[in-house]
Amino acid sequence: MCSAIRAAFLCSQFSRKTTSVFSPHLRKMVHYQTEPRGRANSPDYRIYFKSSDGKCISPFHDIPLYAADQQQESDVPPKKIKTNEILFNMVVEVPRWSNAKMEIATKEPLNPIKQDVKNGKLRYVANIFPHKGYIWNYGALPQTWEDPSHTDQETKCCGDNDPIDVCEIGSKVCATGQVIQVKVLGILALIDEGETDWKVIAINIEDPDASSLNSIEDVRKMKPGHLEATVDWFKTYKVPDGKPENRLAFGGQFKDKDFAVEVIKATHSFWKALVLRKKMKGEGIICQNSSLCDSPFRCSDAEAHAVLQALVRRQTLKPHERHACASAGD
Repeated sequence: MCSAIRAAFLCSQFSRKTTSVFSPHLRKMVHYQTEPRGRANSPDYRIYFKSSDGKCISPFHDIPLYAADQQQESDVPPKKIKTNEILFNMVVEVPRWSNAKMEIATKEPLNPIKQDVKNGKLRYVANIFPHKGYIWNYGALPQTWEDPSHTDQETKCCGDNDPIDVCEIGSKVCATGQVIQVKVLGILALIDEGETDWKVIAINIEDPDASSLNSIEDVRKMKPGHLEATVDWFKTYKVPDGKPENRLAFGGQFKDKDFAVEVIKATHSFWKALVLRKKMKGEGIICQNSSLCDSPFRCSDAEAHAVLQALVRRQTLKPHERHACASAGD
């Protein structure tokens, strides 16, 4: 009930269950299931999210930012992680070494993961020698939002209207749609076309090095060259598309863990204002959710399921049939 809402004001907590394979088309990952729809590497491809009991959810709004919000029923605490460590949930959008630019669709109902499209073409990042695709597991922290109407005091630029990005530097290659728990180590500020685009540096708590990596300096010592490669990647990844190098705030220097956590907290506050409609400028973002009691965009489980079924039906239609449905208001 609403009286039991935690800091993220979730109405209910998802119980921890063992990861298992559901079917070729329904994978269960940690607390959540992913349901792919459409053909991969096509404009119609979407990955929808469901809770462990099969209820349709938004990975943007319904997955808690703080992992502690869903640890009450945890069987065993993470190995070798400090008890006072703040852990965050991360939604993996792009697996390491892959090139397709996958992202949470913030402007679609239920906010599935889709491949970004620009000028009618699917987006892929180029291989920048000596790198292959994305050099980390790349994704976002749920329940965060970089407010485009807020000018950051440090970067002097507004937010980019997206959840805050995460570069997970562990050794495991994750899967698109996987929800993992991460420990924050630092942060980098990319200035992308005049907008602040924070890049959180984090480590999967299941990684063998997680207990040894506790700061950005630890990364510098234990993974020599990794931070320099990250700066180089973000500076140059758009150059093959004919664009100039990106600019980085703070002279391309990483800020420490404490700074990063404060940035995350601020973007969490911006998100709260968005979904509670205290912040009116959302630039087309869909705030539909199934768990936020005080949000005017909260929908019932049945309504969320109906949204998914309607979207699935539209995907099966031919282009002229979709146009007819759109004209009829379906």
